Amino acid sequence: MGYNVTVDVDKCVGCGECVDICPVGVYEMKDGKSDPVNADECVGCESCIEVCEGHCITVEEQ
Repeated sequence: MGYNVTVDVDKCVGCGECVDICPVGVYEMKDGKSDPVNADECVGCESCIEVCEGHCITVEEQ
């Protein structure tokens, strides 16, 4: 089972909290916005959603 991870870059405020809290390194900052470059590593813990100031992250089961 895997997860689809998306970031709405229009809502992303670039705080980087998701980068810091993700236990498996799904996110990196690119051009001041969060980018789920390692989305295939997501374990579905949703920690990123809890800390996201812009409410722009979606994690859905595939």
